[in-house]
Amino acid sequence: MKDLQKLRNIGISAHIDSGKTTLTERMLFYCGRIHRMNEVKGDGDGATMDHMELEKERGITITSAATRVDWEGCPINVIDTPGHVDFTVEVERSLRVLDGAVLVLCAVGGVQSQSLTVDRQMKRYHTPRLAFINKMDRTGADPFDVVSQIEDKLGCTPVMLQLPIGKEANFEGVVDLINMRAVYFDGKDGEKIRYEEIPENLTEQAEEYREKMLETLSLFSDELMETLLEEGEVEVDMIKSLIREVTLNQDLTPVMMGTAFRNKGVQLLLDAVLDFLPSPLDREIKSMDLDTATDGQEAEQVALESDVDKPLVAMAFKTVVETFGQLTYMRIYQGSLAKGQSYRNSRTGKDVRFGRIVRMHADDREDLEQADAGDIVAVIGVDCASGDTFCGDGVNYALENIFVPEPVIRLSVEPLKRDGADKLGKALQRFRREDPTFRVETDQESGQTIIAGMGQLHLEVYLERIRREYKVDCLVGEPRVAYRESPTKEVEFNHKHKKQTGGSGQYAHIVGKLIPLTEEAEEPYEFVDEITGGRIPKEYIPAVNQGFQRALAKGPLCECEVVGVQMVLQDGSYHEVDSSDMAFNVAAFNCMRESLKKAKMALLEPIMKLDVEIPTEFQGSVVGHLSGLRGILTSSEDRQGTCYILAEVPLASMFDYANELRSMTQGKGSFSMEFSHYKQTPKSIQEEVIERRRAEKEEKLAMAR
Repeated sequence: MKDLQKLRNIGISAHIDSGKTTLTERMLFYCGRIHRMNEVKGDGDGATMDHMELEKERGITITSAATRVDWEGCPINVIDTPGHVDFTVEVERSLRVLDGAVLVLCAVGGVQSQSLTVDRQMKRYHTPRLAFINKMDRTGADPFDVVSQIEDKLGCTPVMLQLPIGKEANFEGVVDLINMRAVYFDGKDGEKIRYEEIPENLTEQAEEYREKMLETLSLFSDELMETLLEEGEVEVDMIKSLIREVTLNQDLTPVMMGTAFRNKGVQLLLDAVLDFLPSPLDREIKSMDLDTATDGQEAEQVALESDVDKPLVAMAFKTVVETFGQLTYMRIYQGSLAKGQSYRNSRTGKDVRFGRIVRMHADDREDLEQADAGDIVAVIGVDCASGDTFCGDGVNYALENIFVPEPVIRLSVEPLKRDGADKLGKALQRFRREDPTFRVETDQESGQTIIAGMGQLHLEVYLERIRREYKVDCLVGEPRVAYRESPTKEVEFNHKHKKQTGGSGQYAHIVGKLIPLTEEAEEPYEFVDEITGGRIPKEYIPAVNQGFQRALAKGPLCECEVVGVQMVLQDGSYHEVDSSDMAFNVAAFNCMRESLKKAKMALLEPIMKLDVEIPTEFQGSVVGHLSGLRGILTSSEDRQGTCYILAEVPLASMFDYANELRSMTQGKGSFSMEFSHYKQTPKSIQEEVIERRRAEKEEKLAMAR
């Protein structure tokens, strides 16, 4: 790669139905990557980036798709990410490896629940962003309101670089506040850009907003402040370089606007990507040098350089298992990746040969001999996991892994026909490797296979893929909420494990207390070692900790995972001959189980953050219905005949909400939800859940007999 300063790695992220995939389709068209634009929900082939059959049918993005385009002689790697919260890990791992992002906001809906989640993810990985207000042609479009929402809800400082010319159905183009000119998009596909004088009726407003833009920028530049005070002419280059600087530092969020569906404003957004978003050289990426990690010492942080002559450091951020081997998406941070060479996986310590390197364009691929620092490519046939770091000779680095949220919903699944068991096993194994939020486990008592994920749609999509791709029809059990159990009372313990049955015996004695953790605690389990004077030898302490943790898998109420526990080990005793790791592990396991029975356990349930969009006329009935579902309304806002409701509702109440909302709103309502937090279940509900789980267990045992 010749000039890294020209390369951009960007992601397109937003709330559901904000127009991300339509925007990406226009980008591909204007950059000459495709010669005909398809629509997401059209009768044709579906959008280029939605290449799965399920995506075309449902009109939603399920997996993130990567492509490479050229704009004004600069290469741009683009990743189109899903908007639905159930596929949030696709957004998470894309933002982990990208240098910049475009946050797409609907001109009517504004900042919605998933916009907040995406914003949080961008901040987690310190990803600079541009905001693009899309759907300016829709009835009720109000970019000024969206800008104020960016400030209030996202806590960002927006700076408008454009003003709309016309509104809603009469939206014609934009006023460019940097160059102070009107921009129109002519031709059948908006491919001809026409620059004109600013319309007279907008001149005053344009002057006012340009002044606001410059005043905001002057807070970050003494030179601009002086120029404004002296009432001098501000150079366009000076404005652009300053916007770039504040965007890279994430001090400001530049705001642009247009309508991707009507082919207006996309080319200016592409210009802004080149002008204001970072190249790989502008980002400081650090990794851990594993060779510096010693006993009790954390590994040192080392800054990586986008230099092809340095040893390779690359991250596998997404894996897809295919018929002819695994496809692994990689971001190269340092050095270069050559076909036929071997590189070490720093997690496993094994050398892996890279036989084939490809550049992805949705599901099409182009073979490469080599890929260099800053690039995003895929390799075929490499066995690894998401988040693995690959290194060249002379370095042993590991990059910070990808954040993976915990699943909140479970289903039992089994093949309808016995001969489908092998195929089902292969499918589940594949999906578990591809998606870190998709979990598979076996129920110890019933032997049933349990799948867990981020929501109903998440699991529905995988079950549909099993049916289509593996030709296996499955019998699916009722959705089960992933409840947790937590102690509410402190318990002291004094537990002795003593066993003598010929030969060497087992002896372990532990004393201490179980303390419930507060909701603010960072970890669900803590272990505190207060042993002094060698009352228990140091080598047995880890076994005690392991025994405690082993017992947390099943709580005493209804065998759910136990959280919110601090175990303090204060005293104990041991036997010179009969004590062992095994004895202390067993003692701790039994001690924890006994202590939890005395700790006045409470059941915790997952609470979902619900975002409902409905016509205002149905507001009363929808809010009343949410109250009946034990929901708590957090905000309700009316905007031009549409009501936006935010609420917190227990997941257990939400399993048929799609149908309920449809019937209440004559099919005009829509909603999205994401996991928020765990909260103690009311006593009456807790008893119901325990009774139901007990009955289910007895039924399974009876069937097993």
